[in-house]
Amino acid sequence: MVRVVLVASLVAVGLVVLARDRVSPSRGGRMVFVPGGEFTMGSDDGRADERPAHRVRVSDFWIDETPVTNAEFRAFVEATGFTTTAERLSRDSVAPGSLVFTPPAGPVPLDDPRRWWSFVPGASWRHPEGPGSDLDGRDDHPVVHVSWFDARAYAAWAGKRLPTEAEWERAARGGLEGRRYAWGDDEPSPEHPRCNMWQGRFPDRPLNHHQGTTPVRAFPPNGYGLYDMAGNVWEWCGDLYRPDTYARRAGAGPILDPTGPGDSLDPDDPGAVKRVQRGGSFLCSACYCAGYRVSARMRTTPETSLAHSGFRCCR
Repeated sequence: MVRVVLVASLVAVGLVVLARDRVSPSRGGRMVFVPGGEFTMGSDDGRADERPAHRVRVSDFWIDETPVTNAEFRAFVEATGFTTTAERLSRDSVAPGSLVFTPPAGPVPLDDPRRWWSFVPGASWRHPEGPGSDLDGRDDHPVVHVSWFDARAYAAWAGKRLPTEAEWERAARGGLEGRRYAWGDDEPSPEHPRCNMWQGRFPDRPLNHHQGTTPVRAFPPNGYGLYDMAGNVWEWCGDLYRPDTYARRAGAGPILDPTGPGDSLDPDDPGAVKRVQRGGSFLCSACYCAGYRVSARMRTTPETSLAHSGFRCCR
């Protein structure tokens, strides 16, 4: 009898999630329940900033089923009148705009991304390729050209927050321990792409004629029922970035709900504060960044917006 009363009380305050329905409607899209627990974060086989693999424990949380879409972001803008970073004049009087992928005419060395990125005045979430482009037919694509500040503002409006890097990786793994990808260890290929990633020679020769975002449910979900935890768009996390974040945790034992370092350090760009991005994008390929690996980390200055940067929220 006590148990029945307790369960009834928990249901009344929305704390019980039925095993057959772990999805909750909310402002800004549906959310999926991710059970807390301990898991191995990072990879001893990854890049230097992914090492060492270490044990982390996170509490229960909810996370958006998909990246925030253009339709969802439009609802936020219409409700609040919000203006994104890319739509505002910079402090240095630089015209409003954003970074757009511009494929070179032929093969180029892969050591300088400026060979395939261009700052385009007028590019924004409303105009992803610049003036003259629009969102027709792309309501269910992830919103792009959003800075970390834009993502944080949306999350606050929706009554949510950006996920920590640990929460993001817990969710991306979908219950698979120690796997390389959100779906397991099978390598993606043109025949079995598994996610929206670059197919062909990067960055000048894609196998498909249109290289960009896809609808958020175009590929199968992971074990938690989450879509696009690999590829499509890089997703902002709440954490500051340091390449030695994991090294500083070494030997500490399972860490409960880490929120990242208290400061930012990037030896390749000293003096610039960076925030973590996760998940890879439609521009990731095996020959370049393979950012769709579940442990892969990216860092970007929080005011930066790009044609492959989006986000999802947590609570």
